[in-house]
Amino acid sequence: MSRASHWSDEEIALTVADYMKMLTLELAGQRYNKSAHRRELLKKLNGRSDGAVERKRQNISAILRDLNCFWIPGYKPLSNYQEVLAAYVEDWINSHSDFDHASQAAVSQPAFVPSGVEYSSLVVQAPKPENKIHKTYPPHTRNRVASKRDYLAQEARNAALGEAGELLTLEYEEYRLRSSGEKTLANRIEHVSKSKGDGHGYDILSFDTSGQERFIEVKTTAFAKETPFYASRNEVEFSEEFPDQFHLYRLFEFRKSPKLFSLQGTISNHCQMNPVSFLCRLR
Repeated sequence: MSRASHWSDEEIALTVADYMKMLTLELAGQRYNKSAHRRELLKKLNGRSDGAVERKRQNISAILRDLNCFWIPGYKPLSNYQEVLAAYVEDWINSHSDFDHASQAAVSQPAFVPSGVEYSSLVVQAPKPENKIHKTYPPHTRNRVASKRDYLAQEARNAALGEAGELLTLEYEEYRLRSSGEKTLANRIEHVSKSKGDGHGYDILSFDTSGQERFIEVKTTAFAKETPFYASRNEVEFSEEFPDQFHLYRLFEFRKSPKLFSLQGTISNHCQMNPVSFLCRLR
């Protein structure tokens, strides 16, 4: 069967439904097989290739990102999506209350410091810039859905998740300095958000091996590496005042297999930032 260049409404509906079923299982912490889903989906499509389906899934991830929803880790958002695909995703969300229930449960679930973390492999490279202009989602659609379902903001308010991320970072920083032979510096690490309270523009005072102070702001998500995050005005301004010492530590996939990447310097240098809400999307 030859592959048609234009995706039919039926193909789009089937692809969106398949993706969203997997995402709902992901949110519920249940197992699923991406390859098996793709094989079954391909049988129903008009001669599509594996690559075409994977790109369409990445488009769906981008739409979900633009709606302030989560997406399936591993399907990095690809922004050159069509509005008809976005409309199908929104319609699916609005007609499936179980997705909202699963999302609400996922963002409010308590979190604890994981045990058995291999600190030598905790840190990974930051996501590479997408190198594409983000397509603007239709304003009336985006505002209506996001106003009801800003799951990113709800997760950011999960105090247990935030604290667990900070505690894991404290453990990692002690490991980093002690393994470099800097035991004295390791003993001086301070959990500033606890000892002095919030509002200082960072969570943890640590040190470079040279002895220079390192101001660490920790942002934790249970979801994908590229998940946007919220910063406060104070954090943004502090990063501008101390760009050489400010480090944003982004912990992701925290409940499954936590990893961390670091962004040094002014937050706005690394992110596209909403000037009102301070929602930060990695460039």
